[in-house]
Amino acid sequence: MQLAAIDLAIFIAYVAMLVTIGYLVSREKAGHQKNTSDYFLAGKGLPWWAVGASLIAANISAEQIIGMSGSGYAIGLAIASYEWMAAITLILVGKYFLPVFVRKGIYTMPQFLQQRYDDRVKLVLAIFWLGVYVFVNLTSVLWLGALAINAIAGVELFVGLIFLGLFSAAYSLYGGLKAVALTDIIQVVLLVIGGLVLSYLALSLIGEQNGGGILAGFSELTRVAPEKFDMILSKDNPHYMSLPGLSVLVGGMWVVNFAYWGFNQYIIQRALAAKSIAEGQKGIAFAAYLKLLMPVIVVLPGIAAVILLPELERPDQAYPQLMNLMPVGFKGLIFAALVAAIVSSLASMTNSISTIFTMDIYARYQPGRSQTHYVRVGRTVAMISLVLGMICAQPLLGQFDQAFQYIQEFTGFFTPGITVLFVLGVFWPLATANSALVAAIGSAVLSLAMKLWWPELPFMDRVGLVFLICFSLAVIVSLWENRTRGNSRDQVHALSTGEVSFATSSVFNLAAVGVTLVLIALYTTWW
Repeated sequence: MQLAAIDLAIFIAYVAMLVTIGYLVSREKAGHQKNTSDYFLAGKGLPWWAVGASLIAANISAEQIIGMSGSGYAIGLAIASYEWMAAITLILVGKYFLPVFVRKGIYTMPQFLQQRYDDRVKLVLAIFWLGVYVFVNLTSVLWLGALAINAIAGVELFVGLIFLGLFSAAYSLYGGLKAVALTDIIQVVLLVIGGLVLSYLALSLIGEQNGGGILAGFSELTRVAPEKFDMILSKDNPHYMSLPGLSVLVGGMWVVNFAYWGFNQYIIQRALAAKSIAEGQKGIAFAAYLKLLMPVIVVLPGIAAVILLPELERPDQAYPQLMNLMPVGFKGLIFAALVAAIVSSLASMTNSISTIFTMDIYARYQPGRSQTHYVRVGRTVAMISLVLGMICAQPLLGQFDQAFQYIQEFTGFFTPGITVLFVLGVFWPLATANSALVAAIGSAVLSLAMKLWWPELPFMDRVGLVFLICFSLAVIVSLWENRTRGNSRDQVHALSTGEVSFATSSVFNLAAVGVTLVLIALYTTWW
C-alpha cells in the first residue's frame, strides 16, 4: 500500500527537519574540534530532559514497536511487564549504579570492568557487546524497520534497509552523541504523539462498531479478548514459556532488566553524558515515567488488532497493518513516528559500537593518537557497523514470527553473567577477575546447556536460575582465591561504596515513590 500525498509530505518534512537539526546541533565553535568527550559523551553537558528522552529513544525502536505489538497480539498485556518492570529498574539504577559509574569517570561499561577487574574481563565483554550490538540489535532494528516500511509504504525491503541506514548516518555520524541525544527529544515527542494517536484511533474503530467512543472500544476489547489482559500468566497459558507467571515480578525479569538498563552501553551512555549525577538521575526518573506509558503506545495497538485484524498471518504484522487502517494524514504522522523510533535507536547503537571499539579496543593497541584521530575512527566504525547490519539483517531475522521474543531469548544467554559481574563488582570488594570470567563464560555455557537439555524450562526461569548459579560460582572462586593468595589487584582497585554518595534529591525520591505506587496499581488492576 502506498502513502497518500499528504502522508508522504509529512514524512519528507520530518526527514528534512531532523537532518537539519542534527547538523545544527553538531556544529562546533570556530577553532574547536571535537574530542572524544564531545563525540562519545556529548561533552558531558546533557540536561535531564535530554537524558530521559534519549534513554527512551534509544530503547524504543522497531523491535519494541513492531515486536512488542506483535507479542501484544499473540500474548496480550503480559508482555507489558518488560516496560513496567523496567520503570522500577531505572529508579534503582539511578540511585545505586549511576553514582558509581560517574565516580569512576568512565566512557564505557568495559572500561569499568577493566578498572574493577582487569584487561581480560574488559576485552571479553567488549567483544561480546560489539557482536550483540551489530548482529542482534542493529540487525533486528533494521529488519523490522524495513518490514514496517514495506507493509506501510510498499517500499522494497532492500531499499528500506538502505534508507534507514543512510538516514541514521546522515544526522548522527558527524555530531556523535550530542546530535543523537538532542534530536531524540523530537523523536520521543513524535513517538508518543504518534503512538497515542494510533491507540486512540484503533479503540475508536472498535468503539464505532458498538455505538460508542474509545471507552466503549476498550470495554469491548476487554470483553471479547479477556485473556489478553492477564498480566500474570498461568501454567496452562500457551505463552507461559515466554512469561512464566510470577517470574516477571520476582524472578529472571530483574536480571534481564538490570543487564539492559544498568549495564548496557547504548542505554547508560546517555546518563554518563549528563551535566551532573543529579541531572542524570532526574533524566532516569523522567525515562521511568515514559516507560509506564509505553504499553499504551506499543502493546495496546497489538491487542486491538485482535478484533480489527483477526486473520493476520504473523503477529509482527499487527502494527504495520493497523496503520493501514488509519485516515489519510494520521498515517503520515504515525509513519514518521515509527521511523523516528527506528533511526534514533540505530544512531544510538552505532554511536555506542564506535565508542566501545574506539575507546576499549583500538585505543588499547594504538595509544597516544590525537583526539581527532579517535573521533575519525569512531565515525568509520559506526558506518561499517551499519553496513554489516544491513547485510546480515535478513539472513539472521527473516524467519522469526515474534522478533522481540527472539531478541530476549538470545541475549538471555549472557545477561545472567553480566549482571553478576556488575553487582559483585560494585558491591563486593572481594570479587576477583577470575571469578568474573567464570561468571561470564559460565552464563553462556549453562544457558546453552539448559536450552538443549531442559527445553521445558521457561527462558525467564532459566535466566534466573543461571544467574543464581553464576553468582554462587563467582563467590566461591573469589573466596578461594582470596584464601590462597591474599589481597590481589582486584581488591586494590575495588571500589569502596563509602567513596560514593547514594543520597538522592527530593525530586528523585518523590519520582521513585510515584513509580512504585503506579506499578502497584497496575498489577493490582490487571492481575
